[in-house]
Order: sequence, then structure tokens, then C-alpha cells
Amino acid sequence: MEKPNPKNEEATAAADRIKDSAQQIWLAGLGAFAKMQQEGSKAFEALVKDGAGVQKKTQRAAEETLAQAQARMAGLASEFGTKAAGGWGKLETIFEDRVARALDKLGTPSAEQMAALQARVEALEAQLRRSDTAGHASPRPARKTAARKSSDAAAAKPLRRRATRGSSGT
Repeated sequence: MEKPNPKNEEATAAADRIKDSAQQIWLAGLGAFAKMQQEGSKAFEALVKDGAGVQKKTQRAAEETLAQAQARMAGLASEFGTKAAGGWGKLETIFEDRVARALDKLGTPSAEQMAALQARVEALEAQLRRSDTAGHASPRPARKTAARKSSDAAAAKPLRRRATRGSSGT
């Protein structure tokens, strides 16, 4: 008689346990299948409902993330626009200052000086019109008096000096 081999018995017992486990897994699968057939439509509807809930949550989260991203981008765009406008303002100021200095060096009168000159011309034209209307009654003198010539020359002198020296403020 042969002696029973303990290793063979252990191997056979292990194989039997594996077969039993596989059988139980198979039976559980069949049971789940049978149950699904019985409650199929109810389970399907429940799964659809759960899926719709998950989709809504995901969609809300995506919309919030998109809104945050849009707000961030709008902020960055605004910040960039502000910085760009500030840069252009500085560039414009530098350009205006350089042009004003170049015109000053050339002896070109400033806008204020031109306005003052224009005002003087208008005042003189008005004075001439008044003297023309008054001149119909009496003949107009052909020559200016020496005192009047010197006052006109004195009034024109500061303007000429400013035009040649110029002001660096404009």
C-alpha cells in the first residue's frame, strides 16, 4: 500500500476550494442577472436619474470654473489696457515736450504768445474801425504822433523778446 502523500491532499483540497469559489462567483452573477431581469426597468430608471444628477453637478462646476476664468481674463484685459494707455500717455507727453523744445529753439512763438498777438490784432482792428467811423466827421491824421509810435513799439517788444528766447514751459 502506498502511503498517502500530504502534498497531494493539500493540492486537491486547494483545487476543491477554488472550484467552490468559482462556482459561488458564477451563481452570484446568475443571481444578479436574474434580479436585473426582474427589476430591470426600475434599476435602469434609477441609474438614469443618478446620471442626470451627476451631469447637472458637473455642468454647474464647469460653468462656475468658466465664469471664474472669464472674470480673470476680463481683469487681465482691463489691467493690460490701463497699462497700455498709461504708456501711450507718457509717450505722448515726451513727444509733445520734445516738439515744444524744438519749436522754442527755432524761435517759434508758443500758443499763448500767438493768442496774445491775436488779441492785440483784434483790439487794433476794433480801434481802427472806431476811428474810421469817427473819421468821417473829421479828416484822419496822415501821420502818427511820436508818442503813439513809441507806445506801440514798447508793447510789441516783450512779444518779440519772448519769441526769440521762448519759454520752455510749452
